[in-house]
Amino acid sequence: MRRFALHADRIAGDRVRFDREETRHLALVLRLRPGDDVLVTDGAGRELTVRLETLGEAATGRVLDTRRGRGESPLEVTLVQGIPKADKMEAIVRACTELGVRRIRPAICARTIVQLEPSRWRERARRWQRVAKEAAKQSGRSVIPDVAAPRPLAECLDAAGEVPLALCLWEGEAEPLGVVLGRCLAAPARVLLLVGPEGGLAEEEVALARARGLAVASLGPRILRSQTAGPAVLAVLQSRFGDLG
Repeated sequence: MRRFALHADRIAGDRVRFDREETRHLALVLRLRPGDDVLVTDGAGRELTVRLETLGEAATGRVLDTRRGRGESPLEVTLVQGIPKADKMEAIVRACTELGVRRIRPAICARTIVQLEPSRWRERARRWQRVAKEAAKQSGRSVIPDVAAPRPLAECLDAAGEVPLALCLWEGEAEPLGVVLGRCLAAPARVLLLVGPEGGLAEEEVALARARGLAVASLGPRILRSQTAGPAVLAVLQSRFGDLG
């Protein structure tokens, strides 16, 4: 069945009301008709089989079946990503969504090249959220990762002390990632992962991460690009503690 993603507030009891974007995709792109069945995820972990009833300005349907969503890892990863230039952030959001990230916190760092007004940052965040939604649909996820509006790095690390495992990737003097992960006596339920923008994190930002309780780790002899590092380490974490093993 065709898969669609809606916010939970679009589902009331056994009634579903699609938004304008999904209605257009239903009617004009896929040319579905009343009576066709589709799979809907509510973005919070449920999958619903829905029979379409109307396809007007806002399509509606009736829920036939509800079940726990598939495609979700037991490991909750929050990615704090230093914002890169151009459209690289979209590639990071897409790849990390496919790999099971739960939250993405874009961070404005010392070496962030792009400088925008707050309203423009919010526009970027809405675009990244749409990318996460499409990637979640494509990869069969039932949870759409939350992409926050960009904030200064220090604010993005406010909750680092509440996470069982918090990592800061750095190409400088740091322990290998395998050594850091080897100290975990049990699989953590939640991980925070910090990746810098192009040029990496400044030394004072690494010091801030250490002060907030993050373990600073190196990825070995090769320096990865900003858009490569996050997905690469996320795959390692999912293999070791999540559902890729």
